[in-house]
This record gives sequence, C-alpha cells and structure tokens, in this order.
Amino acid sequence: MKQVPSMDQWLKEAKAEENAGSCGMYLVHNGTVRETARAQVRGGQDCPAVTGMDFFYDREKVDAVVADTYRMDGIYYIKIWLNEGELKLGDDIMYVLIGGDIRPRVVDALQYLVSRVKNECVVETEL
Repeated sequence: MKQVPSMDQWLKEAKAEENAGSCGMYLVHNGTVRETARAQVRGGQDCPAVTGMDFFYDREKVDAVVADTYRMDGIYYIKIWLNEGELKLGDDIMYVLIGGDIRPRVVDALQYLVSRVKNECVVETEL
C-alpha cells in the first residue's frame, strides 16, 4: 500500500500553478474500499461482505485518460493518485483533484475521469 497524499498539500500546489487564476472550483474525489460488494450496490444481488480488495492499475492508460480529460472545456488542473496491492476495508483506493472554471464542467470532468479510470485502467478484485 502506498502513502496517502495530503489534500491540503495538493490544493496548495494547484493554487500555486500558473493557470490557477482560471480555476473557480477544485473538486476532490476519494474512493475507498467498502464492505458492500459492487454487484450488490449496483445490481441488487445478494453478496457476502467484502473484507478487502486487490487493486492494480496501468499507469499509461491512466495518463491517457488524464490527457483526454484535459481536453474538456474549462479544465485546467488534474492530479490523480492510485493505490496498489492488497487493500483493507476503509483503505484509500484513489484520490483525484480537478480544477476548472465553473462547477458544471468540473463535476462533469470528475465523473468522466473517474468512470474511465475505473472501467478502463484498473483491475480490482473484491475479497
């Protein structure tokens, strides 16, 4: 498991960037390991409780998704951190920080980026 980043530090760094004056909103996402199985949450299936997760990702694919997200209108800052290995309940899976000009664009970009990362870039096995 990797060391979890500081969101205070990330925000400080983002606001020190050259294009920070273009950002009217920063949005943070923190995904964690939950005890309810994905199949139960999304599909209503009855499943045993999750006790942990094996989590791995492809850095090149993540970088490509980040590059695509930067092409969205009004998005000026993105930072992403992904954990790796065997995670326990409550462990952090992912942090994402996105900065952009207005709320709707930042919300849409966050949804786009997280969805693509989860669907295209990671292998996660609930235990």
